[in-house]
Amino acid sequence: MSDLILHHYAGSPFSEKVRLILGFKGIPWRSVIVPNMLPKPDVMALTGGYRRTPFMQIGADVYCDTALMCRVIDALKPEPPSYPMATSGIADVVAQWADTTLFWTAVPFTLQPAGAPHVLKDATPEMLKAFGADRAAMNPNMRRATVTDGAAALHTYLARLEHMLHDGQPFLLGALPSIADFSAAQSIWFIRLAPPVAALLEAYPKVCAWYERVNAFGQGSFTKMTSAEAIAIAAQGAHAPLSFSAEPGLAQGDDVTVTPTDYAHDPVAGRLVGLSRQEVVIARTDERAGTVHVHFPRIAFQIKKPQPA
Repeated sequence: MSDLILHHYAGSPFSEKVRLILGFKGIPWRSVIVPNMLPKPDVMALTGGYRRTPFMQIGADVYCDTALMCRVIDALKPEPPSYPMATSGIADVVAQWADTTLFWTAVPFTLQPAGAPHVLKDATPEMLKAFGADRAAMNPNMRRATVTDGAAALHTYLARLEHMLHDGQPFLLGALPSIADFSAAQSIWFIRLAPPVAALLEAYPKVCAWYERVNAFGQGSFTKMTSAEAIAIAAQGAHAPLSFSAEPGLAQGDDVTVTPTDYAHDPVAGRLVGLSRQEVVIARTDERAGTVHVHFPRIAFQIKKPQPA
């Protein structure tokens, strides 16, 4: 099997989620650092327009969205499981809450004026302004909470996590870590990047102790790689086997676009080659990367065929 390549950057919360899972699994990986805002020409060569971070590459297959990436990682190395059988259903539910509600509360709270310079510590005022504009463009209709409202919501969510740990269990759903832990931990990790705003965590000692247990898994063993090297691997790589379960209005070989429905609504166009209840795969060709299969989860993504002229 080709090496697992993670395209990420240091300050990305969702990248941290995947890095922790790779550490937990003990899977060696290759690290490609991508820009934290547009333009991203090498990213586009591989994804075809998907701009969110991280994404994962194995040969000529590119996997978008951590909900799918974490499932792929678990299939590559089932033990130890990220989705323990006894808690798999509730783990997915908690992870989805953590990836959406908790995340979208923690990030703007952390990036308030007192926190942003710590998260983006090497950024000039011009870079901070550009970063803010880039993120605003990803979700232009989002109503951002005030610092006061954000803090109130975070206290509510942290109290819920504290209660989940009240009986002394080491992880959110019991004795074993699961995707729920890694999804929730990314927001705690991000808040901790900004000490002036991280003080609110001190009121939740069980959450803090739990986070340290999750963080102790580390990021595993990785080696650095350039984006040009990753593109060359895609151009020469093989594709993973695919399955196709036809659905009304969608047939194998259709020209389609796949677009996130939550934020960063950038469509990726290609030929529909894989389809299931969990995943949609399109084939697209780039002059540098060759023919790449780009994989997306079904949840929070829309498949659309071109409208007839």
